Amino acid sequence: QVQLEESGGGLVQPGGSLRLSCVGSGFTFDRYTIKWYRQALGNSRELLAQMNPFGAIDYYVKSIEGRFTVSRDDAKNTIYLQMDSLKPEDTAVYYCSTWVAGNTFWGQGTQVTVSS
Repeated sequence: QVQLEESGGGLVQPGGSLRLSCVGSGFTFDRYTIKWYRQALGNSRELLAQMNPFGAIDYYVKSIEGRFTVSRDDAKNTIYLQMDSLKPEDTAVYYCSTWVAGNTFWGQGTQVTVSS
């Protein structure tokens, strides 16, 4: 079955960096668009970016442009979210997602906390 698993979250000071990873299994990873979302406490889930199977970014939300970078390594069935210049408002649970055979699949999420 389709599975996604995020990792790499943690506690970081403002201005710091983290790299999140999302590993996919149960589907042909290199044929699908993968999306990164986040959900802060009390807020709805927000689409941050999506990368298509050709490695092109279809969407970046304005608040992360210039600070976050998406990349993928299809040989490892992995997509990354490199987050630099982190701000307290980036604190959230970060999720990856894909749409396969008419269904949306989510990972369990990884917590990112930006605080001094």
